[in-house]
Amino acid sequence: MDYYLLALSVLPGLAICYYIWWRDKHEPEPKHLLIFCFLFGMLSTVPAVFLETMGQNMGIIADENLLKTFAFAVGVVGFSEEFCKFLFLRYYIYPKKEFDEPMDGIVYSVMVSMGFATLENVLYVAQGGYEVAFLRMFTAVPAHAAFAVIMGYFVGLGKFHLHKGKESLFLLKGLGLAALVHGLYDFFIFQVNFPSLQYLTFVVLFLAIFISFPMMKRLLHISPHKEESH
Repeated sequence: MDYYLLALSVLPGLAICYYIWWRDKHEPEPKHLLIFCFLFGMLSTVPAVFLETMGQNMGIIADENLLKTFAFAVGVVGFSEEFCKFLFLRYYIYPKKEFDEPMDGIVYSVMVSMGFATLENVLYVAQGGYEVAFLRMFTAVPAHAAFAVIMGYFVGLGKFHLHKGKESLFLLKGLGLAALVHGLYDFFIFQVNFPSLQYLTFVVLFLAIFISFPMMKRLLHISPHKEESH
């Protein structure tokens, strides 16, 4: 892989990381934790591949059977990848004192996800070249970011008990919705019965990105550091 192709593989994820860091106006997170989250996201590709391989070995694959393809897309690919990201977010970052406002759920979730997406991108682009690099720059990488915002939104709400007694429910909702949207995005690509349905992947991508912005806006609005930053 040449340097230009490597740059095209890495820069989209880094650009999204910078954007999320820039949006976190009230109480920016320590840079070393952001970098650590990104690196863990890269490492989380390993258990995700392991879980996906287990699912395939159990016979859950994408084929002409739409239900089996849906189960593979949501239950194997979507859940495996989002679960591996969620584990680090929930059990390492979540308890830290630096996680001190709801928006941090989105910030840390996106950093983990962009680490995952960046390594995945490098591997795909190494095989597919410039065409794949440009395609994934506008599809797969921002899709991973949108899934992360959905997860991080509910993790942020759960952390600060904005809905009393529902912390676990919100954490599970974040994981479940991220896996579902991720799975739907992949399902329309994986299914082979109706080629025209593949275009619905872009609808899922657009909707996921579309709802990400009000989610970020709301968590910034309810930040306990909002007044301090003015």
